[in-house]
Amino acid sequence: MTEEEKIFAGLIFDPRKKELKEIKHKAHEACRRYNALDEYDPRRQEIIREIIGGIGEPFYFQGPIQFNYGSHAYIGDNFFANFNLMVMDDARIYIGDDVCFGPNVSLMATNHPLIAEERVGRDEQGNTTMAEFAEEIHIGNGVWLACNVTVLGGVHIGDGAVIGAGSVVTKDIPAGCLAYGNPCRPVRKIGEKDSMAYYQPRKNRD
Repeated sequence: MTEEEKIFAGLIFDPRKKELKEIKHKAHEACRRYNALDEYDPRRQEIIREIIGGIGEPFYFQGPIQFNYGSHAYIGDNFFANFNLMVMDDARIYIGDDVCFGPNVSLMATNHPLIAEERVGRDEQGNTTMAEFAEEIHIGNGVWLACNVTVLGGVHIGDGAVIGAGSVVTKDIPAGCLAYGNPCRPVRKIGEKDSMAYYQPRKNRD
């Protein structure tokens, strides 16, 4: 079994193995090139397609971006990500259609053992080893992750959910919910009264 197959099987793997380092290096180099280009440069679109597991149309990454593998991320149609997107796609990450990310969103489909001796060690040749395991992230259609949201591995976010700024999502969030906090929790269902038809600027609310 390859190290990549271990990831997808939910087993402990060593991220320092050459097999995985080569996949990651391709993604890291592509991100470096992407981030160096002007935001209107059409080559940015080509670079994303080089490394991503799958992506629909249209899509836009404001940048800078950082994907760990790239090839483990699958994104639907009409995707937008604001500044400083971090995608640790060690396990696969699935993102639906019509999804928006605010600035500084992090998707962290990776983890390490808590016990130090299990986390870092040395092999028979004296080389440093590192133990890692990873769980998938699933983000449904029409989801909005506001600024500074972190989503941890193993989480499913349902269709139409909104995750408030600064939240750390450690557990599943139901469809159609407004959720926020650290840890993130569902607060209420999003409904008709949330329509912009009822919106008043803050200065007019008193």
